[in-house]
Amino acid sequence: MNIHFLYGTVSGTAEMLCDSLKDDLGDAHDCQISSLDEVEPGEFDADTLYILVSATYGSGQLPDNAQPFLDTLERDKPDLSSVRFAIFGLGDRSFGPTFANGSQTLLTGMLACNAQQIGERGIHDASSDDFPQDIALPWLKDILVKAAA
Repeated sequence: MNIHFLYGTVSGTAEMLCDSLKDDLGDAHDCQISSLDEVEPGEFDADTLYILVSATYGSGQLPDNAQPFLDTLERDKPDLSSVRFAIFGLGDRSFGPTFANGSQTLLTGMLACNAQQIGERGIHDASSDDFPQDIALPWLKDILVKAAA
């Protein structure tokens, strides 16, 4: 399966998580990793599963490198009806109602362009004792089973 990990990050955690997930998958899949500001959603293809991983900062905003991607979705409204994706959010529950809002914002943007979401949005809480990869890897394995079905 072709998998393209796309990250939005402030401190580098989302990028490191993508690297870790790619390493955990080994050679079982053809994987690549890109920052969200390096891709154009209108160029996504149906043969790839897109895994979006996004942090949240401030009062629920997207990281700066994810904002141009969202702006393109909202401005151009590309037809992503043949695109399959899953999304994983990084946040801190202590921020209350804006917890993991960055990933929710991207999710809303992708769905508005008719992209097909695989599975539920995964979320890591930085205020927990869990490492992001400890939550994300089982989530990703479930996503891959659902994508293959």
